[in-house]
Amino acid sequence: MGQFDWFSKIGATPQAVAVLNDQPILFTILVVVLIAVILQIVLLWYIHYATLKPEQRAAKAKKKSSKGGAAAGGGGDNKKAAPGGGR
Repeated sequence: MGQFDWFSKIGATPQAVAVLNDQPILFTILVVVLIAVILQIVLLWYIHYATLKPEQRAAKAKKKSSKGGAAAGGGGDNKKAAPGGGR
């Protein structure tokens, strides 16, 4: 009875359970790598959020509150649009 026998209950092969029982450092490395990847994702999201310009934040908040914009009857008054419609 090894310390990783519960892996067989979630679908691990007997060979995988034997390897983990023989070399438990592999499981530790897996957990550490997963935590590091999650932390990097959180850091990247924070950098993205922190570097948004104020007008980009306002545009996202406005877009979120209107839920559709001009196509859904939200009005087409865009003061920052290029003259002539920008087409």
